[in-house]
Amino acid sequence: MHIIINNSSMTPIYEQIMEQIKVAIITGKLEENTVLPSVRSLSKELRISALTVKKAYDYLEKEGFTVTVHGKGTYVAATDKEVLQEEHRKKVEAELEQAIMKGRQCGLSKEEVRSLFEILMEEYYAKGQ
Repeated sequence: MHIIINNSSMTPIYEQIMEQIKVAIITGKLEENTVLPSVRSLSKELRISALTVKKAYDYLEKEGFTVTVHGKGTYVAATDKEVLQEEHRKKVEAELEQAIMKGRQCGLSKEEVRSLFEILMEEYYAKGQ
């Protein structure tokens, strides 16, 4: 598993780990029942505290993305497609909210933000992306 830690980011390291694992699960790069690296091996690989990795794994389990079997490891949980879709929606919603706030900070009206969004959507989908 390839995880990149950005030490200059304001996002805590355990959240960076969580987000990257979530994305890998949501996109299917990590499939159901795939075993994650042990806490110790991932902490050694990333050169961070084992407690940080443990915290990330605990939160992933709490959110239903993983299951830990004591003595065996942490595995990707069986995922409900609706839960994954909701996770996608939450991410998009949060990013759109940030864009709207940025538009307001720049003095754009509601109509101008909506117009920009529609233009970008048309361009993006016209490219077939």
